[in-house]
Amino acid sequence: MTKALEIIRRGVDEIIGEENLIERLDSKKPLRVKLGFDPSAPDLHLGHTVVINKARQLQELGHDILFLVGDFTAMIGDPSGRNAMRKPLSPEEISTNAKTYADQVFKILDRAKTTVMFNSEWMGKQSAADLIRLSSLYTVARILERDDFAKRYAANQPIAIHEFIYPLVQGYDSVAMKADIELGGTDQKFNLLVGRELQKHFNQRPQCVITTPLLVGLDGVQKMSKSLGNYIGITDAPDDMFGKIMSVSDELMWRYFDLLSFRPASDIKKFRDDIEAGKNPRDVKFELGLELVARFHGNSAAKSAQENFVARFQKHEMPENLELIVLHGEMGIAHLLKAVGLVSSTSDGIRMIDAGAVKIEGERVSDSRLMIKLNEEHIYQVGKRKFAKVVIKE
Repeated sequence: MTKALEIIRRGVDEIIGEENLIERLDSKKPLRVKLGFDPSAPDLHLGHTVVINKARQLQELGHDILFLVGDFTAMIGDPSGRNAMRKPLSPEEISTNAKTYADQVFKILDRAKTTVMFNSEWMGKQSAADLIRLSSLYTVARILERDDFAKRYAANQPIAIHEFIYPLVQGYDSVAMKADIELGGTDQKFNLLVGRELQKHFNQRPQCVITTPLLVGLDGVQKMSKSLGNYIGITDAPDDMFGKIMSVSDELMWRYFDLLSFRPASDIKKFRDDIEAGKNPRDVKFELGLELVARFHGNSAAKSAQENFVARFQKHEMPENLELIVLHGEMGIAHLLKAVGLVSSTSDGIRMIDAGAVKIEGERVSDSRLMIKLNEEHIYQVGKRKFAKVVIKE
């Protein structure tokens, strides 16, 4: 049990009901692990896989993964983390996205050992009276404790009644599935706790809740998101995926190892020790890139992506022996490009970024408002022939 608990605890934000979890692990019986996704978008990125990775670890420990496609709740629209009502999806969109989700998820989970469920199976049979009875089990005051609802209410932003129903339906899913454990990101904590409460109402042992952190995106600041353009899609081409991983800062790389890698913690500690002893962080980042690209595209594609990266960015495009330029004071990408003479003005820098002509360590920059972190040395490129090696100090 000790080893299993160590694996489960790795990279998680919180385990609610851990004593209960230990008891269940001691029973040696396979636990029913609920992992739910609303098919709100057709493609997953590495941020989505953090919680799926935890499901895989539990699966490898011998537990039953119940992968729930929230086709019923998608028609409501998950309000988690939203400052406005989410647009509900049509049945056609739900069906298309659900199939795409499943295809991508089974690049991580073992398809043969995963049970796929749809919450329309039980919610579609509920009558209006059943839904009213379910709504009676939670108060408006408790619902308004949820952070996103509280903020919208305080700001006099509208909250539709059907949005209150969402966490109740997600919670009832745990009842219908008889879940022992539910996994979710930290932004889902309220919904997961509702599941515990509703299970008590239905005389079930409340599920243990395991929350995983939200993965920071390539900008090193905000959570990974397609809308912010700071994401690595799991359907990205191998070369693109490898290049994006190599653009992750040396500091953030360790967080990616913790949340995305299946390597033993001892391997990661050795990587840290090697860097302390003078190994180039780039070489350790290669290991991360190889592992992740291989997971979604296979070993051969991963090796080719590394070779292509080296050929493009280390042998040909980037000149050797660039003199390091030291700048001072926090600044955005456009100001940095002007300060080192790669562009004539900040507006010219923004124009070049919008045109896709600016790269950092060979990775194209798409955000003209990108803020450059202090104490990180990078090679900046504008067009095919302009390069500068720059670090910003305080």
